[in-house]
Amino acid sequence: MSRPVYRRRLRYGGLRTRLVVTFVIVALISAATATGLAYRESRTAVLKRAQQAAMTDFRNRVSEVAADFDIPPDQRGLTRFTTNVSHRLGGGAIVVTRYRDLTATSDTLADQTRITPELRATVRTTGRMNFQRVEWGGEPYLIVGTPVTFDDGHTSGLEVFTIVALSAEQEDIAGLLDAVQEGTALVVLLSMAMALLAALTVLRPVRDLGRATRDLASGDLSTRVAVKGRDELAELAETFNETADALEASVAELHEQREQARRFVADVSHELRTPLAAMTMVSTVLDEDAAGLPPDTAKAARTISEETARLSRLVGDLIEISRFDANAIELNSAEADVGEIIRSTLALRGWTGEVRADLPEGARTGVDQRRIDVVVANLVGNALRHGAQPVAIVLRSSDDEITVEVTDCGPGLPPEVLPRIFDRFYKSDTARTRSEGSGLGMAIALENARLHDGTIEAANRAGGGAVFTLRLPRPCPGSGR
Repeated sequence: MSRPVYRRRLRYGGLRTRLVVTFVIVALISAATATGLAYRESRTAVLKRAQQAAMTDFRNRVSEVAADFDIPPDQRGLTRFTTNVSHRLGGGAIVVTRYRDLTATSDTLADQTRITPELRATVRTTGRMNFQRVEWGGEPYLIVGTPVTFDDGHTSGLEVFTIVALSAEQEDIAGLLDAVQEGTALVVLLSMAMALLAALTVLRPVRDLGRATRDLASGDLSTRVAVKGRDELAELAETFNETADALEASVAELHEQREQARRFVADVSHELRTPLAAMTMVSTVLDEDAAGLPPDTAKAARTISEETARLSRLVGDLIEISRFDANAIELNSAEADVGEIIRSTLALRGWTGEVRADLPEGARTGVDQRRIDVVVANLVGNALRHGAQPVAIVLRSSDDEITVEVTDCGPGLPPEVLPRIFDRFYKSDTARTRSEGSGLGMAIALENARLHDGTIEAANRAGGGAVFTLRLPRPCPGSGR
């Protein structure tokens, strides 16, 4: 029996790929979420620390300089106040002061538009220090504004603003972002490695199970898988082994029963041969003398002769099929003209006038003539008994094979019969319990065809009727058959 061939295919959407992709996605989402939150908190902390330091320093410097400042100031005094505050702040901070219509700045080239009207209004209306972060020229800046108040808490009308660059903090945040991105990439790579390791660990038992299942399906009932651990996969492996044990036991029991049945049929058939030969001989004598017997006795004698002949054929077929089952058949192959064998079969059985034959000469190959005769006799006899005229037999040959096609013009074979036409004792008409055949003829014909490495195909013709095709491969030169 040929075993089916299973080819392993690369599955891009397989379990391993899905497992790795799932690991990576989960790891990527987790890493992105964690690092995003950490980045946001770190960025806020950096900016808040820088902002708080700048505001505290600015408040202190303004308080120091404002202690010796006279209100109302003139332009010169306002400029000096601005310069003193700026010098004490250091770090490149720009200071802008306003007192009613007077304005002074520590850097006359500085763009004062960075101090927004909203911040000016807020400082003026709240009377407290306020700040605002703005972006100017692609760079971040912190703008802090505060009013100068008298000791009793009333505002003096003097407003002081400072512009502080946040470039250093931005560089720190950019460095933090780069570190976060590098960390995320590293986490993803580690996740892929862990996913591959997990897939290898999980999928190895699955692959072993798949391989064992294929072996079991191809007929190797002794295959088992190793049970490792106590997890669900180990439980699945135990279940597989238990199933394989039960299947192997059932198949062995069926084989044993089948062998017993075959031995019984073979033994009974052989035991019947001797008494059947005697019965055949007696029935033949009675059949020959039937003309001289009374009518009732003559009819009984002919009936006994016909039934004995049918029983003899049945026993013969049973013995033949038993020899096939026991592999006790020997193929006596010799070079012969298949067309000549078929003509001899038709003539021997008196079918020459009933069958249209197209049998060209020259279709020679190595065959067992007696077994080809059995095959042709079964195919033609079946067509004559169950089909309708005209019955035809056509021989064709090529370099690769010889085909013998037997057709009839009957009703054809029902679709449900075709798959079982070569089964032993199968009868398409269940109401027909007795016939001239034993129910083994087609099975024996197929076994004989297989002995020649050939086959028989059954089908229905497009125009009606059944067609049986015997295919005999021609051996390659030097093959020895």
